[in-house]
Amino acid sequence: MTGRGRELGLGLQTNKRPGDYAALARIAEDGGFDVVTTFNDLWFQPALPALLEIAAATTRVRVGPSCLNPFTVHPVELAGQVATLDLASRGRAFLGLAAGAWLETIGLEQRRSLRSIAEAWEIVTRLLAGDRSGFAGEVFHLEAGHGLAYTLERHRVPLLIGSWSPRLTAFAAQRADELKLGGSANPALVRLARERLGSAAEVGVVVGAVTVVDSDGKRAREHARREVAMYLAVVAGLDPTAGLDPELIAALTERVAAGDQAGAAKLISGEVLDLFAFSGTPAQIADQAEALFDAGARRVDFGTPHGLDERAGVELLVREVTPRLGR
Repeated sequence: MTGRGRELGLGLQTNKRPGDYAALARIAEDGGFDVVTTFNDLWFQPALPALLEIAAATTRVRVGPSCLNPFTVHPVELAGQVATLDLASRGRAFLGLAAGAWLETIGLEQRRSLRSIAEAWEIVTRLLAGDRSGFAGEVFHLEAGHGLAYTLERHRVPLLIGSWSPRLTAFAAQRADELKLGGSANPALVRLARERLGSAAEVGVVVGAVTVVDSDGKRAREHARREVAMYLAVVAGLDPTAGLDPELIAALTERVAAGDQAGAAKLISGEVLDLFAFSGTPAQIADQAEALFDAGARRVDFGTPHGLDERAGVELLVREVTPRLGR
């Protein structure tokens, strides 16, 4: 992944019928996108089946989850999933790892996130490399003599770390190919991430967020407000560059918890919306992406729902946004 220029990705929520992923992925690949990724959010479909469908329907784009976590998926299973995807895609897979979100709703504590992710990646790395010497970590253990029992496409896959935290960013600087700022469209956060990555210029910064594009920019932005409300309650307080009022964050959290997404959306100003979503006309979306590239992003991932109708939104991204970005 090193040495690449500006890239575009399509991020898909795993809430679709079989066949829908392939259709959207083909549109993206034919339209010049570089990556098609699926989320692995709790309560949605697991990422792997959709990614296998995408891999079978495409020939060029890179594919991978953004992101899996070592709390719900053991490192041995992480290795198996990415190895399977790499075989199916003939060497186009990457592995996205993050601490995860909403895991408290199933009784999982995300303690020692950095250690857990670091050890998970170490186990994945060893298993893909055919190293059967075992691993004795503080969180995970792998007995010597065990390994993946099938032929692999590659003995290393690229790693994407999904995080806004300084500690995981430092880990990404040492071990990852990419650092993804999920749920953000904020150029200031990109500049901060690049500063935190320091001399690790080869690590690409990826920015991805809710995207709603439409010829009617006002309708697109109103729809994006509703879509972003539940995520904004989670990530708004994590961005030290945004300077959001804690009372606003508390009010958003309260309304989302009460199921009042429309009420939460009304609290989101245009300025705040632009920090956490891509929304509006194709020209507005392109301008937002350009600002992120100028700030130091290597890739921009346009995330679900893409438009008032998803397929129409993806087609509009390909037809009217990508040409504005020189694709």
